[in-house]
Amino acid sequence: MPQDDNERRASLEGRLAANPRLAEAVRQRIAEGRLPPAFRTALCEQAEPTAGTGSSPLEEIAHHPAGLPLLEAIVRLTGRPPMLVCDDKVVMEPLPDFPVGTDLKIRALEKWIPSVGRVEFLNANSNWGGTGSVVATRGTDLLVMTNRHVAKLVAKRQYDGSGVFVRNAAGIRCGAEIDFREEATSIPGDRSRTVAVAAIDYLADDLAADVALLRIAPGAFPLPSVIGLADTEAAFGDLVALIGYPAFDPRNDADAQARYFHDVYDVKRFAPGQVMQALTGTATLQHDCTSLGGNSGSPLVDLNTGRIVGLHFSGQYGVGNSAVGVGTIKALLAGAFPIVAVPGSVAGTEGLADGVHAADHFKGRAGFATHFLGKGAVETPWPELPAPLAAALAAPSDGPVEPGELRYTHFGVKYSAAEKLPLMTAVNLDGVRAVRIKRSADKWFVDMRIAPSVQLGAKNFVDAEIDRGHMVRREDPNWGDPQEAEQANFDTFHYVNACAQHARLNQGKTLWQGLENYILDSARTAGFQACVFTGPVLGEDDPIIDGARVPLEFWKLVATLDADGKALRATAYLLSQGQLIRDLMEKRRLTESVEGVTLGAYRTFQIAIADLAAATGYGFNAYLAADPLRRTDESVAGADDGPRFIALETPADIVL
Repeated sequence: MPQDDNERRASLEGRLAANPRLAEAVRQRIAEGRLPPAFRTALCEQAEPTAGTGSSPLEEIAHHPAGLPLLEAIVRLTGRPPMLVCDDKVVMEPLPDFPVGTDLKIRALEKWIPSVGRVEFLNANSNWGGTGSVVATRGTDLLVMTNRHVAKLVAKRQYDGSGVFVRNAAGIRCGAEIDFREEATSIPGDRSRTVAVAAIDYLADDLAADVALLRIAPGAFPLPSVIGLADTEAAFGDLVALIGYPAFDPRNDADAQARYFHDVYDVKRFAPGQVMQALTGTATLQHDCTSLGGNSGSPLVDLNTGRIVGLHFSGQYGVGNSAVGVGTIKALLAGAFPIVAVPGSVAGTEGLADGVHAADHFKGRAGFATHFLGKGAVETPWPELPAPLAAALAAPSDGPVEPGELRYTHFGVKYSAAEKLPLMTAVNLDGVRAVRIKRSADKWFVDMRIAPSVQLGAKNFVDAEIDRGHMVRREDPNWGDPQEAEQANFDTFHYVNACAQHARLNQGKTLWQGLENYILDSARTAGFQACVFTGPVLGEDDPIIDGARVPLEFWKLVATLDADGKALRATAYLLSQGQLIRDLMEKRRLTESVEGVTLGAYRTFQIAIADLAAATGYGFNAYLAADPLRRTDESVAGADDGPRFIALETPADIVL
């Protein structure tokens, strides 16, 4: 419903009061007569900044949202006004460079203005990142088209071309919304036409056209209409327009921006122009509509047909703006999603569909070597499992010597068929023979040496809050000759080597990963060997999500030789919010101490091996005497004294 003049003035006054720089700029433009007459009459007469405070305005004079891609440009310094939109109507300005009747064509296109919105972010560094427009239906849902580089500010691409929201530095999942208003006259905080992005149906690969398709579902207000797509590609000289949200862009000429935008940014505008270059097999679609950072994802609409002919994505100041052609858009909407693997893609950015490895695939795998350190002189046996857990281990069909061991290259896994997770992994590290292997697209496999029905799969990681967490790190077993190291690398991508890990764990994972890097890098640098055991702490409070148990804590034991290279040295670590430590204190009736251990963010602790044994019920007897945190008389383990642990802040805090 249109706002009356009082609401308009109240909205503008609030913005001006919150930003003195903006207020001064507006007053100056009014005095100079540089604001469009309709805008000045409707909004600015008698509008003086009032005393007091208010929320930060969107129309910053010299700022744009942090991280906003600066990929748009002013092409012509005159004659291409980016006209404001108020109440879904274009605030017309003179158009001397356009044919007579262009204003009528613009009025005919105003019906599509409500179908264009600002792509806003949740839990991210930027409040918003670009523009989106409704281009298709999917059942009762709608698809909003924007740029890949906009969506990638808060999302990553999956193996099937879809996208998933990433987590911020605090481990909180990001999100997105589409605000289909956000005009110069909008009341701050008005969410009457804002809808959440329910899913990302398509997120282009970096080598594909710069497109993303966001899905929105019916909500509190009727969803906008679908903007039609043109039947053919745009031709040279066609009259077109961008509808979007230009932000202040320091890459463009400041005077040109002031002349065009009157220091009002980040709100919906309608910018007419012409096609400068038609799309061909060798040439991109280019236009001269005025744009700035924030126009990313704006629809390029034909003024004659009222249909979309392109998706704006980049530009060069004074040269031209580029757009994805309508043919590509149609192909994507028809489901022709190109799946392009980027060489050297990093962890989490790409993946491949699950695979299956038959039992014969693992022929010759030796698994974890218990006589590895000191040329086999020092034994590092598997920790003993409690009888109920040992009885529930999956039995590999290739008959390992070590009960229940799934043998891989340089590591082994003991997998619980009952819990559907690895109870324990063991890996041999050789710093002298380490081989660095760059991570490529992830492909996870089912190991057919045990029943597929007891293994996890992609279906268990549908929830966006759950990750596949390697127990044996990808890099740890990568040593030996190149072929052997590469085989070890790919062996780590079996579901029996993965635990479901919750987003909260990532909040404290930095130091845990730092510890793992410290172990591996030290082995490489100093040229020593190590044996590393890792596993989840099975707790009564572990949630079940998508059919997978999600452990809240994890432990690690590292065995090496001492400085003389003769005796065993062993240290244990815990990734925890403090549950295990509190449980130990409660068992030992240290009630006052329990109050001092608060369950907060995840942290990494070094913990006495005897206390880890007491908490898990695992048998670490072979390592107790090698622990620098041991007591002189370990026979008193479990008595009334408290557990021994150190909260690690840096690897330098480790007691060796």
